[in-house]
Amino acid sequence: MAYQRVADLADVAIGTAHQVHVGGEPVAVVRVDAETVKAVHDTCSHAQFSLSEGWVEDNQIECALHGSSFDLDTGRPLSLPAFKPVPVYGCEVRDDAIWVDPDQQRNDAPVPRHF
Repeated sequence: MAYQRVADLADVAIGTAHQVHVGGEPVAVVRVDAETVKAVHDTCSHAQFSLSEGWVEDNQIECALHGSSFDLDTGRPLSLPAFKPVPVYGCEVRDDAIWVDPDQQRNDAPVPRHF
């Protein structure tokens, strides 16, 4: 799979996350500043909850359910109760659009699955 256009840049306000689906997986695209957007799997590694419903600050996304924060570059958890990282995906801004490639996973985190 190659990069896929998932949203317009204007669809995601600075300091927020927006859920999209790429290859059947939920992905949180996070607009860090005017030009920078990052992409992580949209499911918290601690519980089945959407990270895009949380808060964004200082290159981190915080899960609204239990408060675990994740680094947007590495996917690693920065606070408990999560202790497993979330996948980080290739993400680019081109021509005022956001593009994500889930095959360009930037870490070795497993896709969160909660049964």
